[in-house]
Amino acid sequence: MTEKPALVPAPGAHPHPGPRRRRRAPVYELIDCAFHGHRLIGTDAAAVRHEDALVVRETADGARWHRCLRCDAWLPLPAPGSPEREFPPARAEIALPLRGRPLRDRYVLRLIAVDRMVHFVVLAVLAAAVFVFAHERGRLQKPFYRIVDAIQNGVGGPSGMSNHGLLKDLDRAFAAHAATLWLVGLVLAAYAVLEGVEAVGLWYAKRWAEYLTFVATSVLLVPEVYELTGRISATKVLTLVINLAVVLYLLFAKRLFGIRGGGRAEAAERAHDTGWGALERVFTGHAHPPAAPGTPGGARP
Repeated sequence: MTEKPALVPAPGAHPHPGPRRRRRAPVYELIDCAFHGHRLIGTDAAAVRHEDALVVRETADGARWHRCLRCDAWLPLPAPGSPEREFPPARAEIALPLRGRPLRDRYVLRLIAVDRMVHFVVLAVLAAAVFVFAHERGRLQKPFYRIVDAIQNGVGGPSGMSNHGLLKDLDRAFAAHAATLWLVGLVLAAYAVLEGVEAVGLWYAKRWAEYLTFVATSVLLVPEVYELTGRISATKVLTLVINLAVVLYLLFAKRLFGIRGGGRAEAAERAHDTGWGALERVFTGHAHPPAAPGTPGGARP
């Protein structure tokens, strides 16, 4: 027969008997819990064992306290009226959520993915517009010039095109060779596909997407810097700053090309911050789970 664990005060009711280590505020964990809810274990269990004390405990007043596996908050819940299982699941049955630096990286990567998805939509629309224009150019050319002349004559200006501005760009588009327009459309479409692939890969935190984004963004830094040698605008500067920040983040924070230990260090960091050891290291109100009957001092589960 399984012995019932000793009842203990609510988690956090007593100070830690030893020195307490300062820990990072769980900002990203709290954000994730706000969107997706707390990750609690054993809410459907009929009884709680001593080895479950890391994630669920029964207190002296009969309440059950469940620990969120993501943000470490302890929540008091009543015992289930119709339990679906005898005990909370074992560790091997539990898929731990992301926390710590891996969770932070997921948010950053998804922010970059949103930026790439915006690029994908804009480029796809431009590519479609170029293809439509190339196909319908002959039919649109005469109405375009008639409208331009009517507008310029109506305001007292000279007929014909100016040497700059949107009208001049459209005039060049109408004068361009058909093959050139189709080539421009294909380049825009290919670039849109590249941005879309980056967005999907980064959203799911794929390692290959990090390398692809780093290479593609690094190549774009060259023309962006060159453009600043001419006319400087806030948009150009902001674009350069964002892309430079993305490159530096991927290179150093994500340890690409073996920097700062490379993929092995990345995997070790992930295991350190998201495994059961991370939950055991966090102060939860007791240095150890409550002692099982007949054992001095208790032991870690």
